[in-house]
Amino acid sequence: MNKYVVGKLDGKVALVTGSARGNGLGTARCFARYGAKVIMLDKLDEVFAAAEEFKAQGYDVCPIRMDITDPRQIKDAVSKGIELYGRIDVLVNNAGVSILSKFLETPQELIDLHFNVNLFGVMNLCAAVLPHMVKQNYGRIVNVSSVTGPYVSDEGEIIYGITKAGVIGLTKGLALEFAKHNITVNAICPGYIHTPMVDGAAKQSNPRNPQAVLDGIARTVPLGRLGTPDEIGELIAFLGSDESSYITGIDITIDGGAALPETNVIGIR
Repeated sequence: MNKYVVGKLDGKVALVTGSARGNGLGTARCFARYGAKVIMLDKLDEVFAAAEEFKAQGYDVCPIRMDITDPRQIKDAVSKGIELYGRIDVLVNNAGVSILSKFLETPQELIDLHFNVNLFGVMNLCAAVLPHMVKQNYGRIVNVSSVTGPYVSDEGEIIYGITKAGVIGLTKGLALEFAKHNITVNAICPGYIHTPMVDGAAKQSNPRNPQAVLDGIARTVPLGRLGTPDEIGELIAFLGSDESSYITGIDITIDGGAALPETNVIGIR
C-alpha cells in the first residue's frame, strides 16, 4: 500500500504554477496522490508530458501552458480552470526564477524578470483567483518564498532575495485581509532543494564541476543532503488541506536545518 495515498484533498481543485518540473512537479504529484484535481500551469511544454504521466496513473490533472509574466494569460488560465472544474480551492504560487548576478552588474531586464516572475506573477495570480475563493467562502493559498532574502543570502542573489522577501509581505497582508472569507494564506521558505533551478545555479557557480557545488551545499546542511521536490510537496499539501485550517499568515522554513549554524568555522567538530 502506498503510504502517501490518503484522501485529505479529495474533491479539492488545486492550481499549481511552475508544475512542469522541480518543486512544482513534486507538489502537483503530492496533491494528485491525496485526491485533488490539479490544474498544472507552466510556460514549458514539458507540462503536457508530465500531465500525461499523471493521467496514466489515474490522476485527474489539466495542463495549461501559461507565461506568469503575462496578466492576460493568467486570467485566461484561471478562467479555463474554473470552466473545467467549477472552482479553485487551493492556489500554489511556485513558479520562480533565480539567475546569479552581481548587484552593480545586474541589467534592468534581469531585474524586471525576477520581479515579474517571483513577485508580480504571484500578486497577479492571487488577484485572479481570490474573487472565486471569496465567492465560495473558502480557499487555501500557499506561496513559495525562500530562505534567501527573508533570512539568508548568497553572493549574486540580491535581486532574487528582494523578490522572495516581498512574497512574505504579500502573504501576511493577504492573510489578514481575506481571513474573514475563510481563506488562509501561508508561505514556505525552502532552502536548497535538488531542482533544475539549483542545478542551474551550480553550473553558474562552477561550470566545470557543478556536482562539487552540490556536494558542498550538502556538507553545510545539518541533515547532510539537499531536499527533494516531494518533501516540498508534502508541506504544501498540508497547508493546502483542512489539516491546517487554523494556520494563516505564517512562513515555514524547510531547509534541513541549514540556517541553524551561526558559522561554519567555529565550534567543536
